[in-house]
Amino acid sequence: MSTHLSIDQIIGAVRDLDGSLVVAPAAGDADFPELAWGDAFFYYAPDGQMPRTVQPYGTVVTKNYPDDTGSDLDADGRWRVNIHVDRAAFRELTAGRVDAGAVLDGAEASATDPATPDVVLPHPVYGSAGWIAVVNPGPATADTVLRLLREAHDAARTRYARRR
Repeated sequence: MSTHLSIDQIIGAVRDLDGSLVVAPAAGDADFPELAWGDAFFYYAPDGQMPRTVQPYGTVVTKNYPDDTGSDLDADGRWRVNIHVDRAAFRELTAGRVDAGAVLDGAEASATDPATPDVVLPHPVYGSAGWIAVVNPGPATADTVLRLLREAHDAARTRYARRR
């Protein structure tokens, strides 16, 4: 893909995955905290019900969170996709930018500015848990982001099947 991804394109791609559930609280949605309004959370949930004991495998955030301001998401037009990946993928994706082993062991996430757009980086807060982040995915990362979302969805489906 040689273009920038939009939030709607990402949500559409995830919705097309078998058993996916996209939770995207709109402004004023009393079922979710105000902080989550405008963001999207991706789950494997073939029954269509939001899992209560499982974290999403991916998210799109459209604003800074209280302990997560490094990506400068409060600026107009900025947003970030976050995806949970396995340790091997994390190392491959962040090679040359960070010491992936150290990040996965809890060290500082990245020497690269977490506000840099269109670059796969460790999540500025949850990198040690195997999360990567891309601010405003563009030509350099669009295909990778979509592939990683499919892989994260497949991994979530596998975990779901094991719990059954």
